[in-house]
Amino acid sequence: MEFWHFKRLSFTLAGILLLVAGLMPINALAAQTPSVQNLNLASVHAAVVDLDSGEKLHEKYADTAVPIASLTKIMTALVILESDQPLDEYITIVERHRPTPVNAYSRIRIGSEAKREDLVRIALMASENLAAHVLARHYPGGFDAFINAMNDKAQSLGMSNTRFVDPAGLSSDNRASASDMARLLAAAWKHEKIRELSTTRYFGIWFQNPRYELRYGNTNVLVHRNRWDLELTKTGYLDAAGRCLMMATTVDGRTLGMVFLDSFGKRTPLGDAGRVRRWIETGNSGAVAGAARRYEREQVQALNSAGNTEHALTDNSQ
Repeated sequence: MEFWHFKRLSFTLAGILLLVAGLMPINALAAQTPSVQNLNLASVHAAVVDLDSGEKLHEKYADTAVPIASLTKIMTALVILESDQPLDEYITIVERHRPTPVNAYSRIRIGSEAKREDLVRIALMASENLAAHVLARHYPGGFDAFINAMNDKAQSLGMSNTRFVDPAGLSSDNRASASDMARLLAAAWKHEKIRELSTTRYFGIWFQNPRYELRYGNTNVLVHRNRWDLELTKTGYLDAAGRCLMMATTVDGRTLGMVFLDSFGKRTPLGDAGRVRRWIETGNSGAVAGAARRYEREQVQALNSAGNTEHALTDNSQ
């Protein structure tokens, strides 16, 4: 038996004896966190928190503001749901009133109508960019008022390294740190409706005037895997942001919030989620692929060599 496994077994037996003696809370064993020295992540920026207790389990370059791509849509959903606008109201699909910085093709027909809740759902689960734009345009006071509301909400949550300029995340000027996004994740996780909408596997949204249906699938493949119990999820990608992922899931009886920003390759943030899970379950996350590790080093070097203190990276791993 390896030494680490022996240590863990010994600790577990000691914990059981303390439980019997009434000296340890009933949930103390489940709450033990492995050493962060055994957690290897490929994403350049990361934050892992226990959503039940609020405990920060791990942070990696977590205080640097970077582009967050479509993770933006979690804030968009939060602002919409807290605005008390009727979710069953049909709203008109309007054209964009300003050009997008990147290609933002949508299958939705301009001039048709859809329920506000359905647009929030496809913005979250399928990252539908026009849906997010339409939600902002129909906010009281219009688009600019919506962006102000997003930034006001960020400030109220203590997201001091965050700035929003669009509701979909198409602009690389939407920036936040991993620790800030963990704060947003914790706030969104408290909303049952956001949990429900973001984890929908497949959805057919019906429009009217004219009447037609569009089918969508969730952009996070983990929602389709039975061994994962996802409670909230959002993916994101821009060239400037890399691959991004934020999600809440239950592991060993603990609800974990995970934020991964600027990952190499489409599957890298999913791999990091698996590494966090393995770390909690076994005490060791396993290794990171060489290509992903090289990408991480290059990104860190590029930001630090820019000589801009706003972008300079400090590893705040705990």
